[in-house]
Amino acid sequence: MMEFTDRQGRGVVLEDITDENWRSVADVAPADDQRRFVAALGARYLLLSLRGGVWTSLAVRAGEEVVGHVMWAYDDEDGTHWIGGMIVNADEQGQGVGRLAVRALLRRLAALPDCREVRLSYHPDNAPAAALYKSLGFEPTGDFEDEEVVAALSAAAATTA
Repeated sequence: MMEFTDRQGRGVVLEDITDENWRSVADVAPADDQRRFVAALGARYLLLSLRGGVWTSLAVRAGEEVVGHVMWAYDDEDGTHWIGGMIVNADEQGQGVGRLAVRALLRRLAALPDCREVRLSYHPDNAPAAALYKSLGFEPTGDFEDEEVVAALSAAAATTA
């Protein structure tokens, strides 16, 4: 049995970007009303990972289908790990995929020997994202990244999120 299953009973896992799945990840598209908060397509985040040298992209698979994208990075200036660029296909939303993708990534990051804190940011008007991250234990730090609220979770708390 898979550790993470969505509301349809599909196993939700994170996968490295490969020659076989990158096109599916590039085509991931959020709901129209979310495009002011996230990229219109996963392709933008893939390019940031490939060309920016900071982020690592992962495919989010539910069952046999790629249904999302998430990326992570390590900030060597302050020793924190960051989650960014999470999108789930519009027709897959409401199934718990986003929550499970974050939980899976938290477990992966918390297992790294140098992980002590995980951070992310979200637009203050993005109420669904704020509610999701709060429910997983993230707390606003009082800092902002561009115009986005920065929230943090200790690595110890990430193992149980």
